[in-house]
Amino acid sequence: MNSFNCTGRLGSDPELKTTNTGKSYCRFNIGVDRRIKSGDVKSDWFSVTCWGQTAEYVCNYLAKGRLVAVCGRVEIDKKDDKQYINVIADTVEGLDRPRDDAPKQSTGGTRRQTTSTSNPSDE
Repeated sequence: MNSFNCTGRLGSDPELKTTNTGKSYCRFNIGVDRRIKSGDVKSDWFSVTCWGQTAEYVCNYLAKGRLVAVCGRVEIDKKDDKQYINVIADTVEGLDRPRDDAPKQSTGGTRRQTTSTSNPSDE
């Protein structure tokens, strides 16, 4: 069973993009803390892609530094003799509220960027 579940913080503001076929998607990174034997904390970073309404939710309501829970599956792509791990999120849930001193997001809609690339998976 291929299942991925974790809680972490967004590493940057997500941007909504659109494929050539009109499907909305969003890519972002999350940092997940883990303790090592010495007691120090290290961060592991995961690249996450989400689609459709999930992508629109992430771009409309979440921003850099927000605590999120991500559930989905793991895909491994091979390019130039290297392996790239990507999480395909089925659900993304914001777990905290924006700080009072955080910049206010515009209420004018979704941050959207149109691209001419197709999704390499799930299209």
